[in-house]
Amino acid sequence: MRDATRSARSLALVVVSTAIALSAVTVRAAECEPRDLPAFDDAAAWKHGPLSKLKRDTQYRVESDGEQKVLHATADGSASAWVYLKRTDLTATPMLQWRWRVPKLIAGAANEDPKREDAPVRVIVGFDGDKSKLPDKEQRYFERIKRLTGRDMSYAMLMYIWDNRNPVDMIVPSAHTSRVKMIVVESGPSGVGAWREYRRNVVQDFERAFGEKPGAVLGFGLMTDTDNTGETTEGFYGALRLGCAN
Repeated sequence: MRDATRSARSLALVVVSTAIALSAVTVRAAECEPRDLPAFDDAAAWKHGPLSKLKRDTQYRVESDGEQKVLHATADGSASAWVYLKRTDLTATPMLQWRWRVPKLIAGAANEDPKREDAPVRVIVGFDGDKSKLPDKEQRYFERIKRLTGRDMSYAMLMYIWDNRNPVDMIVPSAHTSRVKMIVVESGPSGVGAWREYRRNVVQDFERAFGEKPGAVLGFGLMTDTDNTGETTEGFYGALRLGCAN
């Protein structure tokens, strides 16, 4: 069971990635028109994304924060995601805007350590691309994941995280695959308890993390996870918005 649990963790981010990759319709914008992603309680848009039958699910519920709706995630030794599956062209709207709030950090978390890779909040972007150009090692990994899960893994995944100690803007590679990169956008306890707002150029971040231009976005995900550390934590997410570069 211990080996099975470790194997399940190694596939956790992959399962989120494959869930994101299920979209088929592309949204294109010839000119920049900023737009909000659907509300978190839109059942036709956002779905709960379990990671493994061997893991407990993080609990997600939509709550009111003044006049706005927010997503409240509660993790207790658990890991699962809240996922929006929509193929999107970011050429005109490369800026991803969001806000989140963390009541406390995960004391034992360290995203560079696969045994402690947990985060109180993550904003995830999945990308399409030509997998045939990847090294043989990655392609074999993709094939193994498809045999195990029955689903294709997306070409690449970018995660924005709140980290305990690594510096802001550091790129933390996943220990499981080179096709997942984490970017630290908040670090340490300063700001804990308050709403923090972000505006990131996803195209530029992808190019810096992967050394290539991104394909279409396959979808977006939010994840609060403590399955490695076994701790409890909460995360609150505000609405996501795509905006213009200028």
